Amino acid sequence: MGSVLVVCVGNICRSPTGERLLRARLPDLRIESAGLAAVVGSAAETRSAAVAEARGLPLAGHVARQFTPALGAGFDLILVMESAHRARIGRVAPELLGRTMLFDRWTGGRGIPDPYGRLAEVYETTFARLSAAADAWAARLRIAQED
Repeated sequence: MGSVLVVCVGNICRSPTGERLLRARLPDLRIESAGLAAVVGSAAETRSAAVAEARGLPLAGHVARQFTPALGAGFDLILVMESAHRARIGRVAPELLGRTMLFDRWTGGRGIPDPYGRLAEVYETTFARLSAAADAWAARLRIAQED
């Protein structure tokens, strides 16, 4: 396992945060993000960036990009935020479905809802859920690297 792509819708809230959380935990892996309906060229959403920054995780330099089947094919694992995202990838790139899993698979597997445009507390909760899920994935991926 050498690469992970983190995917949400706009690639401005959840996936950039998830990407940076995983990168901090797994610096030897190539970890990037994209969106199914990306706000292409945009920086991380202001509130997501502020919550992450307050916890020592800068999202500076993030630039949103669109998910494509060709992009996804270049990664060993694709982590999505909701089961609907997995289904959409399955429709546009069925060959990628076997390597596409929920970001919160090991911490409940119910999906991580989009905080965009919601109250500040929702961004806080989203960050906490992403952080816990990143911890769980990092533990499993480290074990896989050792095998």
